[in-house]
Amino acid sequence: MGRTVVVAEKPSVGRDIARVLGCSQRGQGCLMNQEWVVTWAVGHLVTLVEPDELDERYKRWQFDTLPILPEDIPLKVIRESRDQYKIVSELINAADTDKVICATDAGREGELIFRYIYTKARCRKPFDRLWISSMTDEAIQEGFRSIQPGAKYDGLYRSAQCRSQADWLVGMNASRAFTLKYDTLLSVGRVQTPTLAILVKRRREIEEFKPEEFATVTADFGDYKGVWFSEKLEPDTHIPRIDTAKDIAAEVKGKTGTVRTAETVRKKDPPPQLYDLTSLQRDANRLLGFTADKTLKTAQSLYETRKAITYPRTDSRYLPPDMIPRVVQTMKLLPDPYRTLVPGALPDGKLPVSKRTIDETKVTDHHAIIPTAQRVNPESFTEDERQLYDMITRRMLAAFYPWCEYDATKVITEVPGEQAAHLFRTNGRVVIINGWRDIAPLGNPPKAKSASRKKSAEEEDVALPPLKPGDTRSVKKADVKEDKTKPPAQHNDASLLSAMEHAGRDIEDEELARQMKGMGIGTPATRASIIERLIKVGYVVRKGKNLLATDKGVQLIAIMPQELASPEMTGRWELALDQITDGKQDAGKFMDSIRKFSTFLVNYARTNRANVQFPDDDRRRKRRQTLVARGTPVEGCICPVCKTGSVLENERSFFCSGSTGGCRFTLWKDCLTRGGGPELTAKLLQLVLANQVVRGSTGVITIDDRQIAFFPHGSDAATSRRALIYEKK
Repeated sequence: MGRTVVVAEKPSVGRDIARVLGCSQRGQGCLMNQEWVVTWAVGHLVTLVEPDELDERYKRWQFDTLPILPEDIPLKVIRESRDQYKIVSELINAADTDKVICATDAGREGELIFRYIYTKARCRKPFDRLWISSMTDEAIQEGFRSIQPGAKYDGLYRSAQCRSQADWLVGMNASRAFTLKYDTLLSVGRVQTPTLAILVKRRREIEEFKPEEFATVTADFGDYKGVWFSEKLEPDTHIPRIDTAKDIAAEVKGKTGTVRTAETVRKKDPPPQLYDLTSLQRDANRLLGFTADKTLKTAQSLYETRKAITYPRTDSRYLPPDMIPRVVQTMKLLPDPYRTLVPGALPDGKLPVSKRTIDETKVTDHHAIIPTAQRVNPESFTEDERQLYDMITRRMLAAFYPWCEYDATKVITEVPGEQAAHLFRTNGRVVIINGWRDIAPLGNPPKAKSASRKKSAEEEDVALPPLKPGDTRSVKKADVKEDKTKPPAQHNDASLLSAMEHAGRDIEDEELARQMKGMGIGTPATRASIIERLIKVGYVVRKGKNLLATDKGVQLIAIMPQELASPEMTGRWELALDQITDGKQDAGKFMDSIRKFSTFLVNYARTNRANVQFPDDDRRRKRRQTLVARGTPVEGCICPVCKTGSVLENERSFFCSGSTGGCRFTLWKDCLTRGGGPELTAKLLQLVLANQVVRGSTGVITIDDRQIAFFPHGSDAATSRRALIYEKK
């Protein structure tokens, strides 16, 4: 009888599965017993080839070879992990292997990791899919009991494959095209570029912001206060002229005010929803100061190593109905600090169920993040793990607590003026039932300091005296507060994640905005890495908690077409990828649209005349200095572009000695050969530069300060071979 090979995504996950399956015998890169073999990847073992691995001519970055649009992009084994790939490949193809189980992370990227290995290894063994949402022994056992045929997830794989190939096509073509155009290494991507555009837009809003002075007037009626307002202003409490505010204060001081209206309404605040990854990252940034990447890594550790929470890379904030008993069990097994809070979430021992928490129609690949139903000891966690576990646990409890109820009172007091009466508004709030607000954070995590969160006098949660229309009060004093309008706040991880998640809100097309509701830039699992990538390539810097677009980032967006910089296109693609998963869109048509878009980007870069000069970076400067130092002068040849430098030669090309000063003249020796022309030599180049036109046995070569061209005898311009030596802006 043969064995079943289980392929996990990481060694730690593989060891957990092996323990549950009783695989105690160690092998090379695997654990086994008579029935099972558990092996693992180390993240991606297989990826798409680089362009120069498709064709040697792609080694040299030049417009002549763009766009690169292969019908199929082959796979290759990643060099750093090839030893583990060999182990996995041999195991899944072994003669005594009857079946394979995909046990990579239950999501789009996990599916891609396994399928790429399976495809590259040319495996033909049948395979099933293990789909679990936590790494507890019980969850793993349940997953194996409800194992699914691998074919059930073919749509997910097609979606993952399309995402992978789309990013390759857009990234490779756009990065090469814009790098060539602007002679500086530029990283352009389907997802990272519109994310950068959000930060660039905010930087411009702040730079262009012009503060305006305003004032507010607060009247003290003795036992309550009111803020002056006017229905003609926006915001209605801001008085544009300081002198006007002072006049109002002087007019009302000592006058008798009369209560015009006094209304008290019982209101309710619903408990917060459970966490998905993005909302967890936002709150961890706001409350704990964690970056999005740190939150994801910490949550992944709580999931994989500590077995303390369910699968974190989820985009759902809901639970399916069959999770109700497990949530009850989880609450009963919570660590000691939370025991006193459990009764409020389990009145009479039963879990309160509502559509805000339990809704199967809103559960995607995975349900919301909650603690697992096993005993854990937070004291053994790292400080970061403990704080994040506390947030997740308290959020689960709060989600099932009663609503917070309060009496909201709104009072409008009228004070006579010289020309017209002045109105003052007072808001009061008295909490009747604390409800979910009893779930206070453990300890004292730092609170976000935001101007928008500072309440004015009219918004304070205070109990007001019993007031009714007609009551009178004397204005004891009236204070004028001078202020200025403030620019938008800089983005931080929390606000940027929110902007990425809800990117479709800014789209003017109402129908598209409706379609994109819930769709944004990237996915919960990738947004943190996108932010870190932007920092790595120098488009964004982190300053304290804030994320700021750099000059290079601003310049990149300035040369990008709106189609790529706007979230609209990315949102359309994310929507399409979801539809491919569900079988509602054809993968081939999607990839055709990506190829057309890649062609558009290359043409846009080639013809774009944006006057943007990127700063010279050290890498490029050193490369040019080395190039010039090693170049051999071509006697009597002056650069046709700058007219001052001399032409130098190396093994593969001719170039200008002034390249360290910014001259872009480059002429590859084989630039005419694919059109039937000769390979350029120093002697031939001397003739061409001296005469501008050279006739030979096979055709005619011409040159100017922009391009060199070869015309075979008997041909026309359409069949000529041209190579740019410098593209003017």
